[in-house]
Amino acid sequence: MTTGQGASHFSSSPASAGIAAAASAAGTSPLRGEALTLRYESRLIAENLTVDIPAGKVTVIVGPNACGKSTLLRALSRLLVPVSGQVLLHGKDIRSYAPKAVARQLGLLPQSAVAPSGICVADLVARGRFPHQTMLQQWSVEDEAAVSKAMAAAHVEMLAERAVDELSGGQRQRVWLAMVLAQDTPIMLLDEPTTYLDIAHQIEVLDLCQRLNRTEGRTLVMVLHDLNQAARYADHIIAMKAGRIVASGHPHEVVTPAVVEEVFGLSSVVIDDPVTHTPMVVPIASTGSRQDTARAAGA
Repeated sequence: MTTGQGASHFSSSPASAGIAAAASAAGTSPLRGEALTLRYESRLIAENLTVDIPAGKVTVIVGPNACGKSTLLRALSRLLVPVSGQVLLHGKDIRSYAPKAVARQLGLLPQSAVAPSGICVADLVARGRFPHQTMLQQWSVEDEAAVSKAMAAAHVEMLAERAVDELSGGQRQRVWLAMVLAQDTPIMLLDEPTTYLDIAHQIEVLDLCQRLNRTEGRTLVMVLHDLNQAARYADHIIAMKAGRIVASGHPHEVVTPAVVEEVFGLSSVVIDDPVTHTPMVVPIASTGSRQDTARAAGA
């Protein structure tokens, strides 16, 4: 899996930050999927899929269940090898990098992560520091500080000695987030980071992610199910359906009644969020519901 609220800050290692800054200054995408064909065994998920992740922005991938969102994220993180096409990390095929070099650039919060049995919270979060360690230096003051800051940012410091498998789903999700934060990478891929969290903790996590982007220039890619949260926190939205990209761009370009209808089969109006002035989707009815109503009226 190695791949806040408050005053905690994270600073990427000089080498990682230098590569990321150079890519951003050049205006290039730090992460790109090019003509990707993705499969799970014999099941085709996506074909000829090309996606650019904007540097220093928050990108959110949305779409219905089983449309390929998580599969795309796994391919971008090098967990899934494309059948064809390539993933480019700072302009180079991601498979040309050593695993630790990738893990110093890119951190992944996977969906439904499973911790080793009996491991405590502090030890799991500390695993995020593995990419920064060498044979000659297994643990450092910097590692200790990064773990402490990550746990404070995710509000799990009080759980440090607890076994991960004894925690609630929401607590475990925050522990996994702390591990990715401890990894301290310029690019973060988060697959449904708000899963299992109540609404207050969802907003807390999304605020934290936005702050990491705004104050430290992190490039974030998140899969979210809530369209209104996506519109509120994203600089760039990718809308997927059935393994293809239907629309991508600024939330005002993507979150429209036509796109919502095409992607989700949902009739809606889109209004201005009174707090953030981002698009807000107000559902009217699903396509199936309207068809049922029309049939009933015809009868």
